[in-house]
Amino acid sequence: MKYIFFALLFCGNLHAQNPAASESFRPLEVYHSDDLTIIQIAENAFVHTSFLQTNDFGKVPCNGMIIRDSKEVVVFDTPTNNKAADALIQYIQEKLQCKINAIIPTHFHDDCLGGLASFHEKKIPSYGNFSTIELTVANQVISPQNGFKDSQNLKLGNTFTTVTFFGEGHTKDNVVGYFPKEKILFGGCLIKELEATKGYLGDANVGAWSSTVEKIKQTYPDVRLVIPGHGKTGGRELLDYTIQLFKTP
Repeated sequence: MKYIFFALLFCGNLHAQNPAASESFRPLEVYHSDDLTIIQIAENAFVHTSFLQTNDFGKVPCNGMIIRDSKEVVVFDTPTNNKAADALIQYIQEKLQCKINAIIPTHFHDDCLGGLASFHEKKIPSYGNFSTIELTVANQVISPQNGFKDSQNLKLGNTFTTVTFFGEGHTKDNVVGYFPKEKILFGGCLIKELEATKGYLGDANVGAWSSTVEKIKQTYPDVRLVIPGHGKTGGRELLDYTIQLFKTP
């Protein structure tokens, strides 16, 4: 493992594709190993990416988000396994020197909570909507400890983040996170990167997907950065792309 504090070429590509990012912060890769990468995308926000081996799509990079204020962080989605989760927790605690207030899996699939046991072992509280908890129990996988129905505000430092269920799409339980301080949306697997295919639809509600994302777009008109569950961070164009991708004729 090594810690890298300079911009890589692909981060430069992200910077070029995303004018909103260029106004305030140039993305930097701050951590890299075979199992995990962490890219700082704003002064107080990071994307963590781990990898999931799948039958249909091969080795898939899976994104999560870290947000920070006053030496406290909230994490959206765990890495895909406990080894990568341990590395993420260690980076936050030792390099960022921050306390982790909460981990929030945004739906019940492995790419959101595959490393949840590592957070629980370190006494880090987890939150999921009640539907996510029901689905993890039904599928006999580890569950978030604390439930909410439609929306939950979580404090970090002197500010807060909001996690909200807007409707079904990728799954019946998918939620999104919004960080008002930086105007960053973590869309998870509900939001697609530009030029992405529809991906895995085994638990999807394709008919509701576009209208769910329309609600997100209307709720956060000032969103600056959008992080999809897989692929490159962008701006509001990711919301528009996802809406069109799943719009029924």
